[in-house]
Amino acid sequence: MSSRFYRAALMAGTAAIVMGAAASARAEEKISVGFVTHAQGNPFIQQIVDGAQAAADDLGVTLTVAQKSGGDPEAQLRAVQNFVSSGVQGVATSVPGESMAKGLNDIIASGVPIAQYNLLATSVKAAYVGEKSVESGRILGKMIVAKMGGAAAKGTVVIGNCFPGFPVLENRAKGVQESLKTAPGLKVLGPFDVKVSAVENYNHWEQLYAANPDAAAMVGLCAPDVASLGKLNAATGDKFIAGGYDLTEENLAAIKGGHAYVTLGQSAFVQGYLPIALLVDAIKNKKPTPVGFFNSGTQIVTADSVDMGNGLPKVTYAQAQAMASDPKATAVYYKPWTQSLAGAGLMAGMKPIAAESE
Repeated sequence: MSSRFYRAALMAGTAAIVMGAAASARAEEKISVGFVTHAQGNPFIQQIVDGAQAAADDLGVTLTVAQKSGGDPEAQLRAVQNFVSSGVQGVATSVPGESMAKGLNDIIASGVPIAQYNLLATSVKAAYVGEKSVESGRILGKMIVAKMGGAAAKGTVVIGNCFPGFPVLENRAKGVQESLKTAPGLKVLGPFDVKVSAVENYNHWEQLYAANPDAAAMVGLCAPDVASLGKLNAATGDKFIAGGYDLTEENLAAIKGGHAYVTLGQSAFVQGYLPIALLVDAIKNKKPTPVGFFNSGTQIVTADSVDMGNGLPKVTYAQAQAMASDPKATAVYYKPWTQSLAGAGLMAGMKPIAAESE
């Protein structure tokens, strides 16, 4: 072999090795996804973020989170757009306003998949993960009516909504009111705007109670309400039945202390985990997420019973309380559910978007 031929062969071999290594590096390059949330600092929202991080850890992807205070749709859309500009391959976001729809659909059309969770715009051409909102409200309303004495119940019920106008929360209100009507003797007031920040939320409930000191029940539609109502009830001698949403540490403590009656979870872990799983599947298959509704499930917790939904194992109240502030323990508990997503299981529960509000 001539030295010239040898050098050429060596150079060609080296080039092939380099090209092969580069291709291998690209193949092994981690998928990067963005995650945009509303209500920054809310304990329930943090549980969703923890679920998203658990999915990222399980699936070997890089997750970057952008949290926005309140529920400004323009600010959240900018956060999504900034993620796309930075080069992420997909974004999961709550959608607190229909005004986000066009921008999100433009991103989807550009080839970057989007997944919605917790708050949705039905015109966004992407998957949505959340509770069946009207049915959830029905369940909460039924629990309150039963506690008040069933169809013969009498008294005033005050309803509060931290984000008036948000479709999911308006749907909850619709379901609660539907169930309360089964007791004709109930006088239903609201929903009133009770704001989302913990301090404002408590202050608004305090004002509503001062205006309605004979209230037999007070029902919130958002994450901060049960903690606020429990604190208010404790301060006023536990004179009303309190109920609301989400399995935060503060809410569970209010129920454990006997100052609130019921809280409904909407599976925060699922609302964080499943959008990431859907995005990763879409990215790997070079397609958008499916336009469909994935029910995150409803959890029902009173001082006497804990139903975690989703076919998950039974837990004690103490275990539910511990998981509320322990992301690692929650991820371990949800393993049977996360393992069910393998293969065809990921899409098995998909329904039409309209099913969310049935």
